[in-house]
Amino acid sequence: MITVEHLYHSYGRNDVYAVKDVSFDIPKGEVFGFLGPSGAGKSTTQGILTGLLRLQQGQVSVAGYDVKNLKNSMFNRIGMSFEQSNVYSKLTARENLQFFAKLYDVPTRDPDELLKLVGLDGKGQIRAGEFSKGMKHRLTFARSMLNNPELWFLDEPTTGLDPAIAATIKGIIREQNQQGVTVFLTTHNMYIADELCSRVAFIVDGEIKLIDSPKNLKLQHGQSVVAVEYGDDGKLVSETLSTVDAQGRQRLQDLIASQRIRTMHTKEATLEEIFIQVTGRELV
Repeated sequence: MITVEHLYHSYGRNDVYAVKDVSFDIPKGEVFGFLGPSGAGKSTTQGILTGLLRLQQGQVSVAGYDVKNLKNSMFNRIGMSFEQSNVYSKLTARENLQFFAKLYDVPTRDPDELLKLVGLDGKGQIRAGEFSKGMKHRLTFARSMLNNPELWFLDEPTTGLDPAIAATIKGIIREQNQQGVTVFLTTHNMYIADELCSRVAFIVDGEIKLIDSPKNLKLQHGQSVVAVEYGDDGKLVSETLSTVDAQGRQRLQDLIASQRIRTMHTKEATLEEIFIQVTGRELV
């Protein structure tokens, strides 16, 4: 669905690049996470992919279209949800969706159905200007699904949302992906990336440092140990044992056979820890 080869972009049209020699491929049906701190080049790359920024150098194909020669028909196939909500404040939530639906040349979804889906049921007659930041964000997210997109660009889809609503949004993303929608997820939130993404790319200072699946990254960078907590309530004992050497494995077997195990889990690195380890940068 997306092919990017040797992408460069300079806002000053000089040798200071916001994106430098970026290359990646995203097949149909994948949830691809584009991860990095603020200013890393995430929004610049997304802007080029969605036609908001002109391609300066490199080759980019989106949904079968060369972005050097964009056609309106491409926008019938993609959906975009931005971190900064850009809705019309004087229009109601329903009117916002009805207005944008008229911009497409393909059948669109029912506005009230989409409002209900994102937890805005019964809010259709309220002007968007009266919405909270989180409600505006959900309205923007709903708008991105109007045209049943095949390729879905999501920029920080859960930002500013309470945990319950964020869980709803993540559920919608999973459901759409299961129906074949390809997702390009831009975020600095490693937890949502870990939950949703088939693969992730780490980008820092405009350059991709690594592309792999969250599972592979954890296996490569995690510790081969297990933390065990055992004993009676109030007298718990904790041990961290190696799962590689024979002594550690034998000790674990002995504890399981002789003690009341209260908790036991492997020590795996988080994506954020791996990001810092690989790039030397924090997600700020």
